[in-house]
Amino acid sequence: MRKILIVGGGYAGFYTAWKLEKKLHRGEAEVTVVDPRPYLTYQPFLPEVVAGSIEARHAAVSLRRHLKRTRLVAGTVVRIDHGHRTVTVQPADGDAFRLGYDTIVVTAGAVTRKFPVPGIAEEAIGLKHVEEAVAIRDKLLTSFDRAATLPPGPQRAKLLTVTFVGGGFSGVEGFGELLSLATALLGRYPELSRDELRFHLVEATGRILPEVSDRPGRWVVRSLERRGARVHLNTQVTSAAGGHVVLSTGESFDSELIVWTAGNAANPVTGRHTDLPVDGRGLVVVRPDLRVGTEDAPVPDAWAAGDDAAVPDLASPVPGALTTPNAQHAYRQGKLLARNLDATLHGREPKPYLHHSLGAVATLGLGRGIFQYRHLVITGPPAWLMHRGYHVLAVPSWERKIRVLAVWLTAAVAGRDILSLASVQHPRDAFVTGGEPAPADRAS
Repeated sequence: MRKILIVGGGYAGFYTAWKLEKKLHRGEAEVTVVDPRPYLTYQPFLPEVVAGSIEARHAAVSLRRHLKRTRLVAGTVVRIDHGHRTVTVQPADGDAFRLGYDTIVVTAGAVTRKFPVPGIAEEAIGLKHVEEAVAIRDKLLTSFDRAATLPPGPQRAKLLTVTFVGGGFSGVEGFGELLSLATALLGRYPELSRDELRFHLVEATGRILPEVSDRPGRWVVRSLERRGARVHLNTQVTSAAGGHVVLSTGESFDSELIVWTAGNAANPVTGRHTDLPVDGRGLVVVRPDLRVGTEDAPVPDAWAAGDDAAVPDLASPVPGALTTPNAQHAYRQGKLLARNLDATLHGREPKPYLHHSLGAVATLGLGRGIFQYRHLVITGPPAWLMHRGYHVLAVPSWERKIRVLAVWLTAAVAGRDILSLASVQHPRDAFVTGGEPAPADRAS
């Protein structure tokens, strides 16, 4: 059997494997997926996990439940040696080992882009995985509990200050949803007032949400500011040491919760540890049909898709444009990649990837959203409903669609869940301390 190795179980990798299971007959090929996590994270749901509108487990799709004929290897691919048709895998436990293959599919996904800002590595939380979304939510809820026991002052002010760095879709949606949760929480905390709540969104460029045009972007800024937030454009964070945020404008403040969403960077395995061709940003160079290489210099038996692939955007009027690294493209590329692999195995020609954008839609909090398709812009509750409708249809498997819908319907009747389970991050504290207060550094 031909050995097909898929590096990464995100959107593109999951859909490639899922569709190959449906297309290939038994005995035609052995498909292996290597990923350190046993699930696909449906990232568009992470802002609603932050707000408690979706159960954390429902924003993840189990690989073992849905990939029944695929071999799953729990580990991280740290090197791709296509010349020898091997990859090096580092498992969570034990020594690294090599896996051989006949055909490789690189769908490792991007990683959070970080800058050497003092304090960020020690203080900030990302928003790319389920555990990060849960930690953000729990930290806000814990901060409210702690602030309610303190008199007004610097420590209480710090606990009620939230800072998001990065004004792309991930940052703006997470910011809007967390602001919605915090505002709703005030009704449960009579000790706290609305004036004490401080939400800062910091963006290095002159606009947020680059996927929408200027006018809708400005509307989002005004909407957030009407809700009491501060949006800092053309501003950078120069330090966050000890939770003290210093901006390039000279403004500074203490912030208990700092969320870093300042864009994506190439996965290290494609950026630095492969002999496959990559561009200046560390993305794998691919042809329109998702085969690695160029029209003049194709690389045999190598394919790539998703956030770590430089996929030509045939729908764009701009010469040399690449597809935007988002879920809308990644899962469609994964499905096409499976069809193209099946085609080449049966002697047919693969087809190029061509997808015309369906528009951009974002949630900004409960009942708030924005949608744009070309010159059509919809805001408010209709856009929010469109966001929910689109993503419940897009999340993989009927099992997950039903679970998400059930939580939404329950929340519509009973309200959102405001329970914090931050203590699960330190499960042995109660056992070790025997009821004594936990150390001060664990309280945060």
